[in-house]
Amino acid sequence: MNAAVRVFASRGFHATRVSDVASAAGVADGTIYLYFKSKDALLVSLFESHVERLLAFLETELPRAASPSEKLKRIVEVQLGLLEGERDLAEVVTVILRQSTKLMKQYAAPKFNAYLDAIAGVVAEGQATGEIRKDVSPHLAARAIFGALDGIAMTWALGKAERGGLVWASGQLGELLLRGLTPRPSVPSPR
Repeated sequence: MNAAVRVFASRGFHATRVSDVASAAGVADGTIYLYFKSKDALLVSLFESHVERLLAFLETELPRAASPSEKLKRIVEVQLGLLEGERDLAEVVTVILRQSTKLMKQYAAPKFNAYLDAIAGVVAEGQATGEIRKDVSPHLAARAIFGALDGIAMTWALGKAERGGLVWASGQLGELLLRGLTPRPSVPSPR
């Protein structure tokens, strides 16, 4: 899978052949087919593996956070942190995967939706405690958060991919999101 990440990032999905991945991995072409039915299945597996890492974090680490706001900050930190130093992986999950929307619809949607549902759950929890505005749809907020994270990772991967850039961005984005989700103070209506 590591070889596939490198080859997909350097050649693009459509220009890559299974034999290219096998060569980069130092194995025979047929070996790839022992683990993956096709190049498409390999790409989906890369995405699913990334999302599984995110879901595992949510399951083990989020209960340790003191508040929904802290949980949202941790989600931002981890999603970007998992890509820090992994420029090729960031390119594959933010750019290359989009070259096959059919694959996303058919295979990756359940795990991706589970990840979005988990983020929405944190937003709803924050709404219940009063930390997060109640006039925001939790699922819309989850998609917006993921979209912001995805956009930052894509820009980083396609740009200079500076070391520490994603960690810095996670702090900035965390603050931006939380300030936008914080309940607005009540303003007395004029009499």
